[in-house]
Amino acid sequence: MSLEQLWAGWRHEYVTAAGAAERAGTDGDTCVFCRIAASGDPSADNGVVWRGPLTLAVLNAYPYASGHLLVAPIRHLSALAELTAAESVDLWETTRTAAAALGTAYDPDGLNIGANLGRAAGAGIPRHLHLHVLPRWSGDTNFMTTVAGVRVIPESLPQSWRALHEAWPSS
Repeated sequence: MSLEQLWAGWRHEYVTAAGAAERAGTDGDTCVFCRIAASGDPSADNGVVWRGPLTLAVLNAYPYASGHLLVAPIRHLSALAELTAAESVDLWETTRTAAAALGTAYDPDGLNIGANLGRAAGAGIPRHLHLHVLPRWSGDTNFMTTVAGVRVIPESLPQSWRALHEAWPSS
């Protein structure tokens, strides 16, 4: 298989300006994770499945699969190096607990756990550090993804929230 390339030199100005705005912190309004963290207790309305003093687990509003969770520190920061030792431990513990809740709620064949650090690495929200935790099944690729490049999510976000909130281990 060869890699196709499409030259679009006119996009250079846009790409470099977007990166400069992110680095300067002038690329938009209030951070979505900070708004979510300030939105109150966990509920299907705000998508927060669990909240602790340092981290939270929230449904991805644009999931790759049912149950796609985002685990983020509550404090606004963008890099792993900015985490305190306590935040680092809590971020991983929340990620571990999210994996357990996904196992209970969905019985997946596997899990994807990862981070996209920076826009260039694929982060949709590069200004607030977060980890992705999502279930995967051996049969979750089909003709829609292969032919149309579309994912079909078989349940609503409120259904996913309910399943994960109920499966979240008690602290």
